[in-house]
Amino acid sequence: MKNQSQKSNEYWMQQALDIAEKALERGEFPVGCILVSGGMIVGRGGRLNSRGHMENELDHAEIQAIRDWIARGKPGGLGFTAYTTLEPCLMCTGALILSGAGRIVYSYEDVMGGAAGLNFNKSFSRGCLQVEQARSGHLYRDFNNRIEGAVLRERSLGLFQRFFSNPGNRYLKGSLLETYTLSLQPREKISKDL
Repeated sequence: MKNQSQKSNEYWMQQALDIAEKALERGEFPVGCILVSGGMIVGRGGRLNSRGHMENELDHAEIQAIRDWIARGKPGGLGFTAYTTLEPCLMCTGALILSGAGRIVYSYEDVMGGAAGLNFNKSFSRGCLQVEQARSGHLYRDFNNRIEGAVLRERSLGLFQRFFSNPGNRYLKGSLLETYTLSLQPREKISKDL
């Protein structure tokens, strides 16, 4: 039997997966993100503009969730947990941490652009010793221990496989992420009814 924390992670990730499913129904890249604080969703967002004439790399689900949280007046304050259906990229990981995320939980690994494997205890700049000393109390310190992956991974994988299998979706066609995703066999059959 799974512990309470794992049940909670699965519950919240299902909420993010529901947003990802809606994004997929709109023809968008199926990423959903929620921010949770005090047992409540305080921000939510789905991927926007991954298709059409407004296609860009700024409207990621995590950024949309942060914008929603800000528009709501930052309920719950700092220390929220972000649940996202795809391992966040460097931009989103940084934005989440700088916005006050205490923890990041993701579902499916982004073999092409995911940032969860970065060493947050080491300086990103080529700066001097003062940078390393200043970082000892920084937001990034020990953040590697606050990132968890593979929560409801098979369900998220199924959404990405559906997206990449649709010839009408051009976003990230021919990419490493598409090749990797389509090469995987889900352990359970993923249907549109999920």
